[in-house]
Amino acid sequence: MTHPYIQSAALEAVSTGRAQSPGRSVRSPLLARVLKFMLVLGPGLIVMVADNDSGAVSTYSQAGGIYGLRLLWIIAILLPCTYFVQEMVARLGIATGSGLATLIVQRFGRAWGAFTAAQLQLVNFLTLVTEFAAITLASTAFGFPPTLAVPLAAAGLMAMVLSGSYRRWERATLVLCAFDLIWLALAISTGPGLGRVALATIHPGLPAGGLSGSLVFLIIAIVGTTIAPWQLFFQQACVADKRLRFADLKAERLETFIGALIVIGMAACMMIVADAARRAGFTFTDPAAMATFLGAHVGAWMRPAILLLMINAALLGSVTISLSSSWTYGEMRGWSHSLNVPFRDAPGFYLSYAAAIGLAAGLVLIPGAPLQLIILGVQVLAGLMLPIAIVFLQLLLNDRDVLGEHVNRPWQNAVNWTIVTILVALSFLLVAQVVAPGLFPA
Repeated sequence: MTHPYIQSAALEAVSTGRAQSPGRSVRSPLLARVLKFMLVLGPGLIVMVADNDSGAVSTYSQAGGIYGLRLLWIIAILLPCTYFVQEMVARLGIATGSGLATLIVQRFGRAWGAFTAAQLQLVNFLTLVTEFAAITLASTAFGFPPTLAVPLAAAGLMAMVLSGSYRRWERATLVLCAFDLIWLALAISTGPGLGRVALATIHPGLPAGGLSGSLVFLIIAIVGTTIAPWQLFFQQACVADKRLRFADLKAERLETFIGALIVIGMAACMMIVADAARRAGFTFTDPAAMATFLGAHVGAWMRPAILLLMINAALLGSVTISLSSSWTYGEMRGWSHSLNVPFRDAPGFYLSYAAAIGLAAGLVLIPGAPLQLIILGVQVLAGLMLPIAIVFLQLLLNDRDVLGEHVNRPWQNAVNWTIVTILVALSFLLVAQVVAPGLFPA
């Protein structure tokens, strides 16, 4: 299928090695490839780094705070899983220029499309509430009133998107992604040494006490937070909005792989930092309490650094999850749904984004809001939705009417169906454990 969008002149020139600037042309093939990669850079990196949102920070920190480095090998196994799932999404978005919701409607019917989109909207909104809850937790630890911190965060998130320019939004989001690399500095300054980290990464094992119910639940949570339903819809819509085409596929695959390395690497760093707190005598409760403990026992700078990283993770998660919802809702309603158009040309798209941000922020500020119930609801809904969305994705990747010669090869199907089967099984185990806490022995 021919890509329905026309690539920008700048990207076309770079992809053919004829990029020009005023009075200067790029004649070096290597420099042309670098420039092309820089122009493609964005969707894969953002979707990966943003996956380390506030829920991920809490999950990975809990794993390291309770079990030390004994679960690092699980993170290593998730690296190829995250890449192969998101590579499918990128390829599908480039081939069609459409979002996943649109393709589900076109190939499987409006009923399935509406069902999938409704699930996504609900789970994304509830996840968004938890992101603002994390901002509340971190701002309180800073001594900054949540009644000011939450509205300021909401205003900043709206300003990022309402500029009417995909490029401006992408640059601002990539700055937030770069800030996430501070986890590496924290891990280096507190870690037990590269040798122990490498051994724990390549040597599968279980903590003392074996496979308990709480350990099973945490392992499932680690897998679930690493591959989330919104990521599938976000990257495909992002690729379409950026108007990438098959000439950009290699570069998009590369940046998606780099993003996978970063998200897995930063997850490992969170475990290492939490393990340092454990070794110093901290009993894990939440990341904010861990930040305070490390600030008192390791260095005063640790506390503000971790609290700021918590806020950064929540902001990244908020903007990407909300855009995932708005892109999908715009597709389903047939509205203009691009960051490249001004507000007056896509009011429904922008208003749906602003409404989600405003409602989630407002809910968090309500005294006595059932945040714990919302967190459990997110786990159940995400667990139910991921198998449905990922099976649709795999079916579309084998549809020659959609992808033509770019359908999955046999080895890709073998890898992807294995990943799908594991994710489906783990998702339903997670749902079962939340709904029936006594399923596994304590």
